[in-house]
Amino acid sequence: LGTVKIGRDQGVKYPTPFSIPDDDAVRDLLARARDLGINLIDTAPAYGRSEERLGHLLPNRQDWVIVSKVGEEFSDGDSHFDFSPAHPRASVERSLRRLNTDYLDCVLIHSDGNDLAALDGGCLDVLLQARREGWVRAIGLSGKTVDGALTALDRGADAVMVSYQPHYRDEQGVIDQCEALKRGALIKK
Repeated sequence: LGTVKIGRDQGVKYPTPFSIPDDDAVRDLLARARDLGINLIDTAPAYGRSEERLGHLLPNRQDWVIVSKVGEEFSDGDSHFDFSPAHPRASVERSLRRLNTDYLDCVLIHSDGNDLAALDGGCLDVLLQARREGWVRAIGLSGKTVDGALTALDRGADAVMVSYQPHYRDEQGVIDQCEALKRGALIKK
């Protein structure tokens, strides 16, 4: 369940405007998702107030797989990116506080489109350390290129988020590699 629309309605790439739902609507959405068998929440600091709201509204934390991200920040109506080694640890600590939890199931680097530079900036090394320390259970990349996703898998990523749909299958090779390596493939868009 992607949660950008519960926390951010500015600077998003949707064809029509939308309003951020109130708390009751979000509670209903979460309950409906569970009724349908959905147990994975996709959130990020770049999703505005999404993490904060989920920290207050998410019932039974242990029933959910929470995936958040590092690298992209949203403030004053704009996104900006930081893949330096100092950023991911501070971002994970903040996400833990906002989400009211002591661990994250998965943390992905939220790429700006230059996947290889995002992976080379030291961010991945910090996430590997956070995984060793138990702050996060799995790490990876929400990327925009096949090369980026495959490189992330080669460097120890547990999962990658790729685009895949009936009319766009350019990243099928990444999904196949995830299957071969017994790693996770999260589908977006």
